[in-house]
Amino acid sequence: MKTLLHRRQIRGGKAGTGHPPGRPEGFPAIEPDRPELDTNDASRGRLRDDLRASVVDGASFSVMVGIGETYLPAFVLALGMGEIAAGLIVSLPLLLGAFLQLISPRAVTRLKSNRRWVVICVLLQAGSFIPMIIAAACGGAPPVVIYLAAALYWGAGLGAGPAWNTWMESIVPRYVRAPFFAWRSRLSQAGVLVGFVVGGFSLQYGKSLDRSLSAFACIFAVAAACRFISARFLSEQSESPLAFGNQRSVTVAELWRRIVAGGSERMLLYFLAVQVAVQISGPYFTPYMLKQLQISYVDFVALLATSFIAKIVALPACGRFAFRFGARRLVWVGGLGIIPVSGLWLYADSFMQLVAIQFLAGVVWAAYELAMFLLFFETVRQDERTSILTTYNLGNAIALVIGSLIGGSVLKYLGQCPEAYLFLFSLSSTARGVTLLFLRWATLEFTAPLDDDDEPQLAIHASPAKFPEPATVSAPAE
Repeated sequence: MKTLLHRRQIRGGKAGTGHPPGRPEGFPAIEPDRPELDTNDASRGRLRDDLRASVVDGASFSVMVGIGETYLPAFVLALGMGEIAAGLIVSLPLLLGAFLQLISPRAVTRLKSNRRWVVICVLLQAGSFIPMIIAAACGGAPPVVIYLAAALYWGAGLGAGPAWNTWMESIVPRYVRAPFFAWRSRLSQAGVLVGFVVGGFSLQYGKSLDRSLSAFACIFAVAAACRFISARFLSEQSESPLAFGNQRSVTVAELWRRIVAGGSERMLLYFLAVQVAVQISGPYFTPYMLKQLQISYVDFVALLATSFIAKIVALPACGRFAFRFGARRLVWVGGLGIIPVSGLWLYADSFMQLVAIQFLAGVVWAAYELAMFLLFFETVRQDERTSILTTYNLGNAIALVIGSLIGGSVLKYLGQCPEAYLFLFSLSSTARGVTLLFLRWATLEFTAPLDDDDEPQLAIHASPAKFPEPATVSAPAE
């Protein structure tokens, strides 16, 4: 297999470091001599402002995920809705949200702007916390209210995703994309960690005062505020007319024909297969730890924080690996690495062993998630991205529901006991191993589909074929 990469020196003003004064270490340099960029000072300044605003947006969003989204299953448990309901609070509302987000391509076309649609979706997502805040403050709510609020949360989040990806490609130059998004992801993981730790200690404090639901109301209010901040910084970023351009709709039938014909979209099937395998166990780690192991919120926070710290540590190396060897090789590293981490819970006899497993899981998930993110940029045409990613989001939600329903069925059949959960974890590891067949099929040969005015960046050869958070894991990095 041969990987062709354009490697470019990123210049800086500080000798020997590549980092000019005033630029944070790790922040990609903006080269003044790039032929595809407008080289005037105003253009470079606008790019720097856009990248910084994107980083603040990502950090605010991540704090929301850490302090809000991550605790949705725990909130359902606190309301007394049961362990299986807690496991399904992500999957079922996400499926409904995936159908809601199907309006994204038409909305972008009607608004004639990716940015406007993204900001609208982000504001709706922030507002989705309001019913949960009221439910927590009032001491409870009908389950349908919580599930509908969660559906709005996921629908708005998924609706923003495809348009945001298309928009960001027009903002972030290709040559800094891998290092920039690795750096941005690293800060985002830190934001999730901060939100998660603050949320965990807040819930523990509320529990000690016998005011758990009041604590949930507070952390959800912070989550909503963070998403409103995110909306502000999204609105401050520029939008090129090329980001909207002539968006092309790709039907499911056409997408399937490309997959069958050996198109680059084959990788989508691998991502969907991984989602099914992961969600067999993923939604049930929180009920397992809080109900079966009966660990405290502090220990729960420590376990999940370990995976976030591991991602923060690993992401710079993952970014360098992707820049040098390509996202295709990085996805193999991540795809192989995620196989055993769920099954390793079978052999954990102490809390420190669980911490070690979580650290390993964080490293391999960092590789997988960054590779998946970069592959969406590299292998889906810009004028088709909103349409294809909207369809993918729906498929991803269906895959998530299938996996979580398999897991829920196993628990219902075997009983909600520790042995049943451990069987679930081993089943998930086995299913992840099977997904490598899809990855091998998707990477037999690869030629990235480029826009007419794009420069070639990555090509992998071997036989005849082609190819593409956050998804955020709302449970331990299994």
